[in-house]
Amino acid sequence: MIAPDEKALWADLESGRFLAGEARKRWRLVSVGWPNVHIAVTARDGHEYVLRFDCSGYPQNPPTARLWDVNRNAPLDFPLWPKGGGRIAAVFRNDWKGGVALYLPCDRTAIEGHDNWRTEHPSKIWNPSKGITQYLEIVHELLQSRDYIARVAA
Repeated sequence: MIAPDEKALWADLESGRFLAGEARKRWRLVSVGWPNVHIAVTARDGHEYVLRFDCSGYPQNPPTARLWDVNRNAPLDFPLWPKGGGRIAAVFRNDWKGGVALYLPCDRTAIEGHDNWRTEHPSKIWNPSKGITQYLEIVHELLQSRDYIARVAA
């Protein structure tokens, strides 16, 4: 029997909103190993960054996500994180809590202790009715922004 939080996540992963993002190549589902979900988000240079979401308690509890290396099944090494200024530097912070979460108002770990974000960034506060797609849309927009520095081809 599937737990209610996992069932809710699957409903969102099968929703038109999530599938439309996949069809537009904004993100793609990599794997689900409950409560963890791996989703790759595409940057403007075509590089995919995989986020490992912990979705326990979903959707009432916001997910928390970190950059992930699926080949090693481990956190992505800091030198491989997205680079850039402005919002990229503010969100992809490996100097904050050791990089265990993205520094975003919709993230369960990041929102702790940031009550001011509720008034400063109301559109980015976790909204259960928007689901995981809300988080993905924010990350995709960041990785498409001019703040993101494209990776140099090897």
